[in-house]
Amino acid sequence: MVLDIRDQAAIVGIGVSEFGRNLPASQLMLGAVAFKAALADAGLTRDAVDGLSIHLGWPLGVDYDRVADAFGLEIRYVNQAWLHGRFVTQSLQHAALAVATGMADVVACVTAISFTRVRDFLGGPGDHEGTREEGGTHGEAPVYGLTGPASGAALAMQRYMARYGATSAQLAAVPIAIRKHALMNPNAVMKKPLSLADHQAARWVVEPLRLFDCCPVTDGAAVVLVTSMARARDLKQPPVAITSMQGIRAGREEFIFAPPRLGINQQPTGQVTPRPADLEVFRKAGLSPQDIAGFYTYDAFSPLVLFALERFGHCAAGEAATWVQNGRIELGGALPVNTSGGLLSEVHIGGWNSICEIARQLRGQAGARQVADARHLQWGTCWGDSIIFSKA
Repeated sequence: MVLDIRDQAAIVGIGVSEFGRNLPASQLMLGAVAFKAALADAGLTRDAVDGLSIHLGWPLGVDYDRVADAFGLEIRYVNQAWLHGRFVTQSLQHAALAVATGMADVVACVTAISFTRVRDFLGGPGDHEGTREEGGTHGEAPVYGLTGPASGAALAMQRYMARYGATSAQLAAVPIAIRKHALMNPNAVMKKPLSLADHQAARWVVEPLRLFDCCPVTDGAAVVLVTSMARARDLKQPPVAITSMQGIRAGREEFIFAPPRLGINQQPTGQVTPRPADLEVFRKAGLSPQDIAGFYTYDAFSPLVLFALERFGHCAAGEAATWVQNGRIELGGALPVNTSGGLLSEVHIGGWNSICEIARQLRGQAGARQVADARHLQWGTCWGDSIIFSKA
């Protein structure tokens, strides 16, 4: 038997903490602030929450039992992952499945991170992930001096440029568009306009990625409350339906920060147009890419936006660098991307800030950033996982 998950679960509450750098609050305190805000947003009390889907920071994150204790919860369902952006989808999927199957009534998806407390770990001498002998999970290769998370994205973009003729100036359209969105968001960390000249004058981080192709190191927290659609209709906010979802992809043809078959590490080269497996999320929803009013993705590095757009068929393989030009991914364009400012300009909390923005958009509560006639929005990453959200 196949469980039909379509529109059986919904987001009913969102909450965030302060966003910034060197915030004095601990991760647990940031999470508590966001949790209280999410409860108030949904019109629920903490007694209603009986599930946790935790997505907390490495290496200083806390476990689910400490969160339950600190938040005063009685929990009967738990899922826990660490803070890589690829686990946003997984955490939400677990929450949706838990409420759809009756394992929990209301699941709090909790993420909190103080990246500025661990900046020495990010590619530095204390980074046990990035400096391990066989390399790190982002494609780090310490024997070649590549110990930061940007390494894999840079290698993939170099290969992409060589194959398709894309340029750094074309790539700049991504952070420029996303910065424009952030300037309409008072909560965003990045406050200054970004021009093509600014982008091109910035230093290299790992060529071909310049400074503004890489997200800032920040602190913050977000909580998203998920319940069944039946219960959601009786709560304070318009429900945001979880319409369709597909899981993360992995294997010899995959590299975390590249399209399938670009030819990075063990990837074979060959056809890289969207595969049927990459479009499963649309078939389950009864939709097509043309039905999506806005696209949200993990944008720790600019190339990941290009790769995700191609993976889900919003443009053809090798076309994204040209496709994003002339305001196409800006508000008012054909497919706005990361309308709150994403990781590149709002805050790096794994991508949960974009999940909160999706909820605002589908409720019609995004103010100056509102996408016109937003009925279906997609979260999807370059490694193949995706969720389509709909206005209920």
